[in-house]
Amino acid sequence: MQIVLVISLIAAAIGSGLVAGIFFAFSTFIITAFSRIPAEQGIAAMNSINVTIVRSPFMLLFVPTAILCVVIAVLAFINWRGGASSMMLAGAALYVIASFLSTIVFNVPMNDALAKVSGNGPEAVQLWMTYLRDWTWWNHVRTIASLLASVAFVRALMLI
Repeated sequence: MQIVLVISLIAAAIGSGLVAGIFFAFSTFIITAFSRIPAEQGIAAMNSINVTIVRSPFMLLFVPTAILCVVIAVLAFINWRGGASSMMLAGAALYVIASFLSTIVFNVPMNDALAKVSGNGPEAVQLWMTYLRDWTWWNHVRTIASLLASVAFVRALMLI
């Protein structure tokens, strides 16, 4: 059981760290670049990304990492190891709640609303400005949560 736990923690640390890096890229330069081009072009670019990402290898990282976090949380409870289990639960909660579920609850609905918009009329521009602000804020949350989850999993490895 120890080897399963170690492999799970390593995989979760890598998975959540990679996801954090992807989200970090969006927060620090991708969305900023999109905000500097005309709204019509930014909307088209983001809509293209949103269609592409659900069919990309990113989903083979994002979803399985969430599942792995649930497994890690169960393992933490099955064989409580004090601080290590606390770190395992913290990492799992950060990733599942603040990264994975916040994506479903906040970012995906904003993406769906953006998908219904085209052109550069006043309504499209207003939606785009709101989207840039709100989507990026939630993306910051996902970035920080995924990074902290990775740190928690590494710390758990150090404690077991």
